[in-house]
Amino acid sequence: MTLSRNDRAYWLQTMERIAGPVLKALSERKLKATMPVAVKTDEMLLSQHGEPDRSPYMYLEALGRTLAGLASWLESGPRDGEEGRLRERFADMARAAIDAGTDPASPDVCNFSEGYQPIVDAAFLAHAVLRAPTELGEKLEPRVRSQLIASLKATRTRKPFTNNWLLFSAMIETALRQLGEADWDRMRIDYALRQHEQWYMGDGVYGDGPNFHWDYYNSFVIQPMMLDIVEAVSGEETDWAGLAEPLRKRAIRYAEVQERLISPDGTYPPIGRSIVYRFGAFQHLAQMALRRELPSGVEPAQVRGALSAVIRRTIEQPGTFDANGWLTIGLCGYQPDLGEVYISTGSLYLCSTVFLPLGLPADDLFWTGEADWTSKKAWSGVNLTADKSIYG
Repeated sequence: MTLSRNDRAYWLQTMERIAGPVLKALSERKLKATMPVAVKTDEMLLSQHGEPDRSPYMYLEALGRTLAGLASWLESGPRDGEEGRLRERFADMARAAIDAGTDPASPDVCNFSEGYQPIVDAAFLAHAVLRAPTELGEKLEPRVRSQLIASLKATRTRKPFTNNWLLFSAMIETALRQLGEADWDRMRIDYALRQHEQWYMGDGVYGDGPNFHWDYYNSFVIQPMMLDIVEAVSGEETDWAGLAEPLRKRAIRYAEVQERLISPDGTYPPIGRSIVYRFGAFQHLAQMALRRELPSGVEPAQVRGALSAVIRRTIEQPGTFDANGWLTIGLCGYQPDLGEVYISTGSLYLCSTVFLPLGLPADDLFWTGEADWTSKKAWSGVNLTADKSIYG
């Protein structure tokens, strides 16, 4: 059966272990002074790509990616009891972290305008704001809110690449709309959505640009952002509203595939780039559980069991954290050669997005039910219904 009815406590403990150092350091304006600068050190790759120094980007990476994963819990988690006190403490640190990262006078002010990478991580920060409109939007002091808006707008000088990056620009504009900015750019949203419609490959999967890639970018970026963008802006344009149902059906199918990728022991195929984002590879499955839009026949509890197995299999591997509690480069422990040239300490915190279901109440079936996940059933000899494509 599933691992334990104490899974939620384990998730919270793991979330605190991962996100705590980032938010504590930022809230104290000590992130740049304390977070190590770990990067890919392959000299050949560095000479080809010319970006040996990732430090201009990694602090915004850590801020945006951490909050993208914690946002639903900050917004909807309990207000009472031990978990409620933990949530309140993290929400306070999150708002202080946004202040530290956007205040020009802060020693931890983040780079939103130099180089291309800031588009990416401003978008993850924007996604956090979209997921937590009260805790990371309305509750911001007016000064901090203005700083955040100005920082997000600063990314407009950078041109995104013609791939999943289009969604980063679209997400930033969607967050600006939510924050009450009148000059949010409809065209950046429309272009991103239209291009991804052209890049739909079938059976629930999009290309990353015009080509298909065997990787987890449908989960890291594409489907979670598309779903939340369209949900936020569908009332603005008839064409956007018309995308909601096709996107939902594709998302359900991709969640079905993701759940089946998790083996009985919590491992999954180490394919494609950015594999060192660890269980961030299952952001999409986590989000569909949060939205209560799992495929027919997939019980919420089996998704909890599968994701819990992945978290345990990954996070308990020696070498995952350095001596000071910061994540190291790797999928299962310290594996620096798995990192691409764009990987740094800050980028690793996209793994936090697996924690999205913490936004569900503790009495939800996701947390209280008992069910094995598909591969565990299959490799135990349980008779299963055959998998089918979206086309039947």
